[in-house]
Amino acid sequence: MKRRHLLQVAAAAAVLPRLAFAQNYPSKPIRYIVPVAAGGGNDMIARVVTERWGKALGQSFVVDNQSGGGGVVACQTTMRSAPDGYTLMQGYVATHGTTPATRRVQYDAIKDFTPIGMIGATPNVLAVNANVPAKTVKEFVDYVKKNPGKVNYGSAGPGSLTHMTMELFKQETGAFMLHIPYRGIAPAINDLLGGQTQAMFPGLAAALPHLRSGRMRALAVTGKKRSALLKDVPTMEEIGFKGFDAMQWYGSVGPAGLPADIVKHLNETQVAVLKAPDLAEKLSSEAVEPWPMSPDQFGQYIRSEIQRWTALAKARNIHLDE
Repeated sequence: MKRRHLLQVAAAAAVLPRLAFAQNYPSKPIRYIVPVAAGGGNDMIARVVTERWGKALGQSFVVDNQSGGGGVVACQTTMRSAPDGYTLMQGYVATHGTTPATRRVQYDAIKDFTPIGMIGATPNVLAVNANVPAKTVKEFVDYVKKNPGKVNYGSAGPGSLTHMTMELFKQETGAFMLHIPYRGIAPAINDLLGGQTQAMFPGLAAALPHLRSGRMRALAVTGKKRSALLKDVPTMEEIGFKGFDAMQWYGSVGPAGLPADIVKHLNETQVAVLKAPDLAEKLSSEAVEPWPMSPDQFGQYIRSEIQRWTALAKARNIHLDE
């Protein structure tokens, strides 16, 4: 009995520091790693959200841009950090979806991270050059099939969401288009506007100015519902492409092993920020809609994304390792 009592006392003593730590959390600024260079949409989303999230937590966030390796460097830094809630990362569809599906990376997108919550998402747009004689997806597929080898599509790079989404489209329709990869979304859009390529699946924010100018035509959007910014454009789901809901999404993660009470506190404050009436307006420049989730829901979403893109990469023989 004495030995059992001692074990119980020891166990309680071990728990008390953790409880005190969690109750005092956060007691210092939180490092928030963003896996892209400063100045882009991903970075802007991080800064808008963490400014408000910090106020909700009573501590500031320090945004740390780490763009090496297409997000791999940021992921490795995060996974190697102490699981104490003071190093978090903005994971997104590349770091926790398309990249681990298409190449070998030095991290496990599921096992090496603790999901905290989804931030938001924006659809991709099936867009064509204004001179392409197609006003609907059906007309476009017919056009591609009647002009074998003459239709090219651009992407922001091999393995990017713009590449993978169009490969999904090709798989679903049986239409052949030659892939022309670019180093980023801007040059890919420039060549679409110039007619060097005929189609693309850019993110809505990048496409919107050109859609409004008439130099690019939207045929459909991804996602489960129409975009408020393109109310007349149907979703791929609406026109019969079930499960074609690929999105450009952003969420927060920490290293594996984050204490559950800290995860709960981070998630609850993040959700409160995402539900603030004016946040959607702040994120509208990137066409991002707030999309709050619980940690479990977000973890399940990440797993489904990796499964989706891994299956597609295998089916389309997309392997980008050198």
